[in-house]
Amino acid sequence: MAEIAAGGPSGKVVIQNIGLLLSGDIDRPILDADTIVVQDGLITAVGKAADCDTEGANVTIDVRQTCVCPGLIDSHVHPVFGDWTPRQNQIGWIDSTMNGGVTTMISAGEVHLPGRPKDIVGLKALAITAQRAFDNFRPGGVKVLAGAPVIEKGMVEQDFKDLADAGVKLLGEVGLGSVKAGYEAQQMVAWARKHGIQSTIHTGGPSIPGSGLIDKDVVLEADADIIGHINGGHTALPEAHVCELCEKSSRAIEIVHNGNEKVAIAAAQAALQLKCPHRVILGTDGPAGSGVQPLGMLRMVALLSSLGNIPPELVFCFATGNTARIRGLNCGLIEVGRAADFVFMDKAQHSAGKGLLESVALGDIPGVGMVMIDGIVRCGRSRNTPPATEIPVVL
Repeated sequence: MAEIAAGGPSGKVVIQNIGLLLSGDIDRPILDADTIVVQDGLITAVGKAADCDTEGANVTIDVRQTCVCPGLIDSHVHPVFGDWTPRQNQIGWIDSTMNGGVTTMISAGEVHLPGRPKDIVGLKALAITAQRAFDNFRPGGVKVLAGAPVIEKGMVEQDFKDLADAGVKLLGEVGLGSVKAGYEAQQMVAWARKHGIQSTIHTGGPSIPGSGLIDKDVVLEADADIIGHINGGHTALPEAHVCELCEKSSRAIEIVHNGNEKVAIAAAQAALQLKCPHRVILGTDGPAGSGVQPLGMLRMVALLSSLGNIPPELVFCFATGNTARIRGLNCGLIEVGRAADFVFMDKAQHSAGKGLLESVALGDIPGVGMVMIDGIVRCGRSRNTPPATEIPVVL
């Protein structure tokens, strides 16, 4: 299989013979199109082959009637530096996750760094360094949006301005540091928001030494932009409290693999009942005590679809377009002008489902046949998923 040089632009890429095109847009999850044209990493056309300019392609990919979906966005990870995690002492976890269809990861704090500084100067320095490092380095081609400081008592508005001026755009999970009271968190979240920094709050019982219980009242008072792992990471709040958060807050509802599965289903169903499915986003919360989860995003899609009775094409939107819109990312949706980040999938070999969507609705994760990031092929048949029934071919 030909791979486009990772160091340069993709040139013109034509993706043809698509059997199922998932858009990432929860208002229109399936597109009536069979062709995508990419130029230098951006989508320039989506439609029927006869209506697209497919001449002069540097690379042509025959999808062979399989599925193309926006690359999955893991809304909640804890990277450190490079493709290594001290939490599991594992190298290559980000590349492995790319083999699970993930093309973008968003840090909820670099909390596992050995000796993580907790003084204000140190935590700001760590956040700026992590942001810079991952901006310069993409393990496996994955876009890791890092540099998410864990806030501590004593921080003032100027600290948030300093972080924003340096390019930091995220806060680590509120509650993992010394700031645990709702009123304290509310003030710092407001300062962050004023300076264009998006915040996430820990929800549920403690996950690492130094963290603590963050209950529904603290979550509501803090009013962070993302209700982080609403189904617990690991330990969830009572199901009734989670449903209350869905109802009383207007913020994003983040469901993670590293949490309570029963409550995950309840939260997703509550969002549907409240007619706000656009608020649901997915993550893994890995690496964590439960390990590295290369297929965590696909497993969450299959879980919510099969046991939550939610159409799989909608759940894929939770993992793509919803997150892109809430996070302000130029990916996650298959539309002109967006980044050409795709996961090519088919039903796993010998799945009982008749096609990809039916197989996922039955609880089987799909087989990944190829992953593309910015128009560049990053892997062929995944080394981690079950083998796809059919895989794309680079012509």
